[in-house]
Formats: sequence, structure tokens, C-alpha cells
Amino acid sequence: MKCFFNTTEFGMREKTAVTLGKFDGVHRGHQKLIQTVCNEKGMPSVVFTFSSTPGTILTGIRQKVLTTAEEKRKVLEKMGVDFLIEYPFNDKISHLEAEAFVKHVLVDQLKAGLVVAGKDFHFGYRRAGDTELLEKLGKQYGFCVKVLEKEKADGKDISSSRVKEEMEMGHVEKVSELLGRPYRIRERVVHGIALARTLGIPTLNMIPSAEKMLPPNGVYATRTWIHGKALEGITNIGTKPTVTKEKTVVAETHLFHYHEDDLYDQILDIDLYRFIRPEIQFASVNHLKEQMEKDINTAKKYFQDL
Repeated sequence: MKCFFNTTEFGMREKTAVTLGKFDGVHRGHQKLIQTVCNEKGMPSVVFTFSSTPGTILTGIRQKVLTTAEEKRKVLEKMGVDFLIEYPFNDKISHLEAEAFVKHVLVDQLKAGLVVAGKDFHFGYRRAGDTELLEKLGKQYGFCVKVLEKEKADGKDISSSRVKEEMEMGHVEKVSELLGRPYRIRERVVHGIALARTLGIPTLNMIPSAEKMLPPNGVYATRTWIHGKALEGITNIGTKPTVTKEKTVVAETHLFHYHEDDLYDQILDIDLYRFIRPEIQFASVNHLKEQMEKDINTAKKYFQDL
């Protein structure tokens, strides 16, 4: 997959099949759009998104995301996308009228032969453009438009906002269902205070990006990908109140069966499978150790029963 970052110039040499959106989470509804352009014969597939979250730019308030830019790239590459455009979102682009966006981006830059969108797709200044206008402009500029129905689960539309609502409630199994894969945290391993190692329960520490949406603080059954293998374990997401007064949120993972390489400074993927319990402050480190052993047994049984 070839990526274009923070540039408005990426002229394509041939007609392309394009889908556009924020694609936060790359959930099953997004995958339906992306797979459609990937399956189009004779035209390379293009996913057009923005290099920064429009809501953050427009409101000045940092918007939490389900997938960081790097996580999103990994998912799209695995799906077989040919080109990813991460377009710079700024004041100028936010005021670009809908037809001007189609002419400058879809026609002149992307040479769109096919544009795939969901029924609720909007574009241009103040989101004035919709699928009806897109189809009209397609006839004018010579590209086809496919408008797809929303993907549903339990009779309700799958959307990024719905995934976030489930995440806020700690329903990571439902989140996995809506995404079509486990919820993932991709970060670099950093040094911790090494207390868990002295307890005989060594852990890996990661500090998630400030923009990354996390489930409620607590312990989760997880799988961590190392050297192409998914290793079972537990992950505590939170501030570790029993052992520190720091307020930084850390993802601290204990792997059940791994005693090999030093993993410091490596970027790893952790997949969340099930909520086990909320994070609490224990009266002593010994009480914490006892609970961690119970958490390990709970997670092991969960994976055995899968």
C-alpha cells in the first residue's frame, strides 16, 4: 500500500476506485465500503481520509479515536488497499464547497472512475454535499457512484459513535463484534517501576496515545502479538493506584507463557477480549498479588472456553 501524508498533490496516473471518510475504527460498515473498491477490477483502490480529526480542528477540543493513524494504516494494508490518502484538514479545506471538492480532489487529483459511499455520506463546506449531489456530479464529470446501505448488528446501524458507546461501557466483546476483530492497542514498550517482576508476575508497560480511546480502567483478558504469534495474558489499563500516585494511564500486560526476548522499546499489538474487573486500590502489595493471580486464572479459563 502506498501512502500520501499531509499533501494535497498526489495526482493518479489512471482511473481509480475511491471511498472517502474518517474511517475511525475501520468497523464492519467501513470494511463494506473498502472491500467494494478493493474488489473493483481494472482500477486501483483508494481510501481517502484526513491526516487529523476534523472535529478536533473545528472545535479545538481533542477528539478521542478508536484507531490511531498507524493502527488504521495497518488495518487498511491488510485489507489490500492500494493507495491511502491522508489529506491535510485545515481552515481552507473546511471551507471548500462540495462541488469544488469533487472537481479538485476526486476528478483532478484522484481521477475517480468509481466512488463508493454510504447512504449518510456528506462532504464539502458545512457538509452540504450528500449522495444525491455526488451522483449528479458523477454524471457531470464522468465517474460512477455506488451508494451502499449501512451495515447493521442487532437491527441497528454500525457506526463509530456506536462503537465508542460500547467502549465507554467496557463492552469489549461487543466492540469486537462491531469491528469484526478485537479492539487493539498498538504502542511501544517502556520501562515501568519493575514491581510486578519482584512479585513473580512480570509485565510489559505501554503508555497509550492521548488521542486513543480506551475502555474503563480495569483488567482485561488479552492477546499480545510477538514475532507473529498471539500470546495470552491479562492487561491492566489504568493508573496503578496501589503502587503509585501518578495519574498517567498505562496499559500493563502480563503474558502467561513468555520468558524470552527483552521487549523494551518494541512496538507491540495488544488485542482486548474480555473485561475481568475494574481497577481498584488495594490495601497492600500482597493483596494486589493475590488478586492478580485470581485474574490470571479467570483469563486462562476464558481462553480455554473460547
